[in-house]
Amino acid sequence: MSFIPYADTRRQRRQPLDRPRIVAAALAVMDEVGVDGLTMRSVADHLGVTAAGLYRHVRAKDELLVMLADEISGQVPTVASGTPWQAALTEMAVGYRRVLLSHRDAARLLASTPPAGPERLRQIEAILRVLVDAGFSGRTAAWAAYHFNNLVTEFVADEVRLGETPRAEVMAQARSLLLSLPREQFPTLTSLAEHVATDDVEGLFAFGVRLCLRGLEALCAAE
Repeated sequence: MSFIPYADTRRQRRQPLDRPRIVAAALAVMDEVGVDGLTMRSVADHLGVTAAGLYRHVRAKDELLVMLADEISGQVPTVASGTPWQAALTEMAVGYRRVLLSHRDAARLLASTPPAGPERLRQIEAILRVLVDAGFSGRTAAWAAYHFNNLVTEFVADEVRLGETPRAEVMAQARSLLLSLPREQFPTLTSLAEHVATDDVEGLFAFGVRLCLRGLEALCAAE
Protein backbone atom coordinates (compact mmCIF):
# COMPACT_ATOMS: atom_id res chain seq x y z
CA MET A 1 0.00 0.00 0.00
CA SER A 2 1.33 3.41 -0.90
CA PHE A 3 0.27 6.87 0.17
CA ILE A 4 -0.29 9.64 -2.36
CA PRO A 5 0.83 13.07 -1.08
CA TYR A 6 -2.03 15.49 -0.65
CA ALA A 7 -2.21 18.27 -3.22
CA ASP A 8 -4.81 21.01 -3.24
CA THR A 9 -6.13 20.94 -6.78
CA ARG A 10 -8.61 23.73 -6.27
CA ARG A 11 -8.00 26.69 -8.53
CA GLN A 12 -6.32 29.53 -6.68
CA ARG A 13 -8.34 32.71 -6.77
CA ARG A 14 -6.38 35.35 -8.66
CA GLN A 15 -6.24 38.76 -7.07
CA PRO A 16 -8.20 41.18 -9.25
CA LEU A 17 -6.13 43.52 -11.36
CA ASP A 18 -6.56 47.20 -10.60
CA ARG A 19 -4.61 50.43 -10.89
CA PRO A 20 -2.97 50.30 -7.42
CA ARG A 21 -1.62 46.80 -8.16
CA ILE A 22 -0.37 47.91 -11.55
CA VAL A 23 1.39 50.98 -10.13
CA ALA A 24 2.99 48.92 -7.34
CA ALA A 25 4.26 46.41 -9.90
CA ALA A 26 5.52 49.16 -12.20
CA LEU A 27 7.42 50.77 -9.34
CA ALA A 28 9.03 47.44 -8.49
CA VAL A 29 10.06 46.96 -12.11
CA MET A 30 11.42 50.50 -12.40
CA ASP A 31 13.46 50.04 -9.21
CA GLU A 32 15.00 46.97 -10.81
CA VAL A 33 15.60 48.00 -14.43
CA GLY A 34 15.12 51.78 -14.50
CA VAL A 35 12.61 53.91 -16.34
CA ASP A 36 14.11 53.06 -19.76
CA GLY A 37 13.63 49.35 -19.15
CA LEU A 38 10.07 49.76 -17.92
CA THR A 39 7.53 48.51 -20.47
CA MET A 40 3.93 47.49 -20.32
CA ARG A 41 5.02 43.92 -21.06
CA SER A 42 7.57 43.88 -18.23
CA VAL A 43 4.90 45.10 -15.80
CA ALA A 44 2.47 42.46 -17.10
CA ASP A 45 5.11 39.75 -16.66
CA HIS A 46 5.72 40.92 -13.09
CA LEU A 47 2.01 40.62 -12.38
CA GLY A 48 1.63 37.33 -14.22
CA VAL A 49 -0.94 38.70 -16.65
CA THR A 50 -1.03 39.56 -20.34
CA ALA A 51 -0.13 43.01 -21.59
CA ALA A 52 -3.64 43.25 -23.03
CA GLY A 53 -4.98 42.96 -19.49
CA LEU A 54 -3.06 46.08 -18.46
CA TYR A 55 -4.54 48.14 -21.26
CA ARG A 56 -8.00 47.72 -19.74
CA HIS A 57 -6.75 49.86 -16.84
CA VAL A 58 -3.92 51.97 -18.31
CA ARG A 59 -4.08 53.31 -21.85
CA ALA A 60 -0.34 53.63 -22.53
CA LYS A 61 3.09 53.75 -20.93
CA ASP A 62 2.93 57.56 -20.77
CA GLU A 63 -0.15 57.34 -18.57
CA LEU A 64 1.56 54.72 -16.41
CA LEU A 65 4.56 57.02 -15.93
CA VAL A 66 2.27 59.81 -14.73
CA MET A 67 0.67 57.39 -12.28
CA LEU A 68 4.12 56.31 -11.08
CA ALA A 69 5.18 59.92 -10.52
CA ASP A 70 2.03 60.46 -8.49
CA GLU A 71 2.73 57.36 -6.40
CA ILE A 72 6.26 58.56 -5.63
CA SER A 73 4.99 62.05 -4.76
CA GLY A 74 2.59 60.47 -2.29
CA GLN A 75 5.56 59.05 -0.37
CA VAL A 76 6.92 62.52 0.46
CA PRO A 77 6.11 63.20 4.14
CA THR A 78 3.85 66.11 4.99
CA VAL A 79 4.98 69.03 7.12
CA ALA A 80 3.07 69.90 10.27
CA SER A 81 0.91 73.02 9.97
CA GLY A 82 2.26 76.02 11.83
CA THR A 83 5.89 75.17 11.07
CA PRO A 84 7.86 78.38 10.28
CA TRP A 85 8.12 78.71 6.53
CA GLN A 86 11.93 78.40 6.37
CA ALA A 87 11.84 75.21 8.44
CA ALA A 88 8.87 73.91 6.45
CA LEU A 89 10.63 74.38 3.10
CA THR A 90 13.80 72.78 4.45
CA GLU A 91 11.83 69.79 5.72
CA MET A 92 10.03 69.49 2.39
CA ALA A 93 13.30 69.57 0.46
CA VAL A 94 14.95 66.96 2.67
CA GLY A 95 11.92 64.67 2.52
CA TYR A 96 11.52 65.05 -1.23
CA ARG A 97 15.19 64.29 -1.86
CA ARG A 98 15.06 61.22 0.39
CA VAL A 99 12.10 59.81 -1.54
CA LEU A 100 13.68 60.52 -4.93
CA LEU A 101 16.85 58.73 -3.84
CA SER A 102 14.85 55.70 -2.68
CA HIS A 103 13.65 54.85 -6.20
CA ARG A 104 15.76 54.32 -9.29
CA ASP A 105 15.36 57.10 -11.89
CA ALA A 106 12.72 58.86 -9.75
CA ALA A 107 14.20 62.31 -10.38
CA ARG A 108 14.19 61.69 -14.15
CA LEU A 109 10.62 60.47 -13.96
CA LEU A 110 9.37 63.50 -12.01
CA ALA A 111 11.23 65.88 -14.31
CA SER A 112 9.81 64.32 -17.48
CA THR A 113 6.14 63.92 -16.57
CA PRO A 114 3.44 66.59 -16.23
CA PRO A 115 2.41 67.54 -12.68
CA ALA A 116 -0.83 65.58 -12.66
CA GLY A 117 -2.42 63.24 -10.15
CA PRO A 118 -3.85 63.98 -6.69
CA GLU A 119 -0.70 63.26 -4.67
CA ARG A 120 1.53 65.40 -6.83
CA LEU A 121 -0.98 68.22 -6.87
CA ARG A 122 -1.25 68.07 -3.07
CA GLN A 123 2.51 68.42 -2.86
CA ILE A 124 2.37 71.53 -5.05
CA GLU A 125 -0.54 72.88 -3.01
CA ALA A 126 1.45 72.38 0.20
CA ILE A 127 4.48 74.39 -0.88
CA LEU A 128 2.34 77.15 -2.37
CA ARG A 129 0.33 77.38 0.85
CA VAL A 130 3.51 77.68 2.92
CA LEU A 131 4.76 80.54 0.75
CA VAL A 132 1.44 82.39 0.56
CA ASP A 133 0.94 82.11 4.32
CA ALA A 134 4.46 83.51 4.79
CA GLY A 135 3.36 86.70 3.00
CA PHE A 136 4.70 86.18 -0.50
CA SER A 137 2.67 87.52 -3.42
CA GLY A 138 0.93 85.04 -5.66
CA ARG A 139 3.47 85.41 -8.46
CA THR A 140 6.48 85.16 -6.16
CA ALA A 141 5.01 82.11 -4.42
CA ALA A 142 4.35 80.34 -7.73
CA TRP A 143 7.74 81.14 -9.21
CA ALA A 144 9.58 80.31 -5.99
CA ALA A 145 7.83 76.94 -5.77
CA TYR A 146 8.86 76.18 -9.36
CA HIS A 147 12.53 76.89 -8.72
CA PHE A 148 12.53 75.21 -5.31
CA ASN A 149 11.17 72.01 -6.85
CA ASN A 150 13.78 72.16 -9.61
CA LEU A 151 16.54 72.65 -7.05
CA VAL A 152 15.76 69.30 -5.42
CA THR A 153 14.89 67.37 -8.58
CA GLU A 154 17.94 68.48 -10.55
CA PHE A 155 20.24 68.03 -7.56
CA VAL A 156 19.14 64.41 -7.19
CA ALA A 157 19.37 63.82 -10.95
CA ASP A 158 22.97 65.02 -10.84
CA GLU A 159 23.63 63.08 -7.63
CA VAL A 160 22.63 59.71 -9.09
CA ARG A 161 24.26 60.32 -12.46
CA LEU A 162 27.47 58.82 -11.09
CA GLY A 163 25.82 55.41 -11.03
CA GLU A 164 27.42 52.72 -8.90
CA THR A 165 30.79 54.47 -8.65
CA PRO A 166 31.27 56.02 -5.16
CA ARG A 167 31.09 59.81 -5.25
CA ALA A 168 34.31 60.12 -3.24
CA GLU A 169 36.18 58.19 -5.94
CA VAL A 170 34.75 60.26 -8.80
CA MET A 171 35.39 63.57 -7.05
CA ALA A 172 38.96 62.55 -6.18
CA GLN A 173 39.60 61.95 -9.87
CA ALA A 174 37.97 65.27 -10.73
CA ARG A 175 40.16 67.12 -8.21
CA SER A 176 43.27 65.50 -9.62
CA LEU A 177 42.23 66.60 -13.10
CA LEU A 178 41.58 70.18 -11.96
CA LEU A 179 44.89 70.35 -10.09
CA SER A 180 46.72 69.18 -13.22
CA LEU A 181 45.52 72.19 -15.19
CA PRO A 182 48.06 74.94 -15.93
CA ARG A 183 47.78 77.36 -13.00
CA GLU A 184 48.70 80.36 -15.10
CA GLN A 185 45.61 79.81 -17.23
CA PHE A 186 43.21 78.64 -14.51
CA PRO A 187 44.43 80.16 -11.24
CA THR A 188 41.03 80.31 -9.55
CA LEU A 189 39.81 76.91 -10.71
CA THR A 190 42.95 75.14 -9.54
CA SER A 191 43.01 76.93 -6.18
CA LEU A 192 39.37 76.00 -5.50
CA ALA A 193 39.59 72.43 -6.80
CA GLU A 194 38.73 70.86 -3.43
CA HIS A 195 35.52 72.89 -3.26
CA VAL A 196 34.55 72.65 -6.94
CA ALA A 197 34.86 68.85 -6.87
CA THR A 198 33.60 68.26 -3.35
CA ASP A 199 32.42 64.86 -2.18
CA ASP A 200 30.41 66.43 0.67
CA VAL A 201 27.06 65.87 -1.03
CA GLU A 202 25.05 66.48 2.14
CA GLY A 203 26.74 69.81 2.76
CA LEU A 204 26.33 70.76 -0.89
CA PHE A 205 22.60 70.05 -0.78
CA ALA A 206 22.11 71.90 2.51
CA PHE A 207 23.97 74.90 1.07
CA GLY A 208 21.69 74.95 -1.97
CA VAL A 209 18.60 74.95 0.23
CA ARG A 210 20.02 77.73 2.44
CA LEU A 211 20.95 79.75 -0.63
CA CYS A 212 17.38 79.50 -1.91
CA LEU A 213 15.94 80.43 1.49
CA ARG A 214 18.17 83.49 1.86
CA GLY A 215 17.02 84.73 -1.51
CA LEU A 216 13.38 84.16 -0.55
CA GLU A 217 13.89 86.01 2.74
CA ALA A 218 15.21 89.02 0.81
CA LEU A 219 12.22 88.89 -1.54
CA CYS A 220 9.81 88.58 1.36
CA ALA A 221 11.27 91.62 3.08
CA ALA A 222 10.90 93.62 -0.14
CA GLU A 223 7.23 92.73 -0.68
